[in-house]
Amino acid sequence: MSAQLQALQAAPNSSKAPADGDLQLDGVVAALRRARHDWREQQLRPREPGGRELPSAQALGTIVEGLRGALFPMRLGPPDLRHDGEDFFVGHTLHTQLHALRAQILLELRYVDRHSGRAGPGKPEADLEHLASALTREFGQKLAPIRRLLDSDVMAAFDGDPAARSVDEVLLCYPGITAMIHHRLAHALYGLGVPLLARIVAELAHASTGIDIHPGARIGAGLFIDHGTGVVIGETAVIGERVRIYQAVTLGARSFPVDAEGHVQKGLPRHPVVEDEVVIYAGATILGRITIGRGATIGGNVWVTRSVPAGSHISQANSQSESQA
Repeated sequence: MSAQLQALQAAPNSSKAPADGDLQLDGVVAALRRARHDWREQQLRPREPGGRELPSAQALGTIVEGLRGALFPMRLGPPDLRHDGEDFFVGHTLHTQLHALRAQILLELRYVDRHSGRAGPGKPEADLEHLASALTREFGQKLAPIRRLLDSDVMAAFDGDPAARSVDEVLLCYPGITAMIHHRLAHALYGLGVPLLARIVAELAHASTGIDIHPGARIGAGLFIDHGTGVVIGETAVIGERVRIYQAVTLGARSFPVDAEGHVQKGLPRHPVVEDEVVIYAGATILGRITIGRGATIGGNVWVTRSVPAGSHISQANSQSESQA
């Protein structure tokens, strides 16, 4: 162990930087301190006593990895797990990871309370802790329905891809399933009122798969995201059941309404509604609060900004002819 690491472990909260040899770090440390101070002053954030005030992406990554194993213990759990130990493993994992999740939920609740209550005292700590516990329990109750939704996603991928040799291959290897595991968990957190945690969970999947699904998007059973790289699904998108989406598809917003002061209005429905059994091929861009009717097929690289009737087939050729008419 290096002398610097020993010094940090001996005095982790010291305000003085360790000796830096010939790297001349004193000035860098001082400049970074000034930058932090200026940012906090601009954002009206006085230095808070105590430790970290925001949730941790690293901690949430560990939590999600544990929940993946609890949802699919014999596939995503430990390699030496036996069937007769499934319930013990699931119970132990949920005990560990839900307690860790409660701590992250409490951090977000404290953060929101602190910054929304600047004009006066915030909620008592006991109330925040009680709410964090209630939200964690409610999230735990959602895990079995999430597992059933994920089973439908796995079957949709297996049935829809002739290259898939087994449902186990789909679960272990397909990035679309990884993204959906994260999304189903993130959407539950989003619905419970902890959107920062939800967004972190979603972005962990985005970073590893290239699939960007906002946790607010409402997605029905049996979504198959094939290949997946470059897929973007916006916050207010609504996707029905048994929908298939290929790589580089965007379900985005066409415009961003602003208020009288020119600020973007948040939370308004601005992304597409995709009804049941729609197929959207690679590179299609679908923008605005429009509806893609049940059973419609959207061809590759098509740009769609108007609603599409049920059962329609939209290709580059007929899309261009409609725009010229």
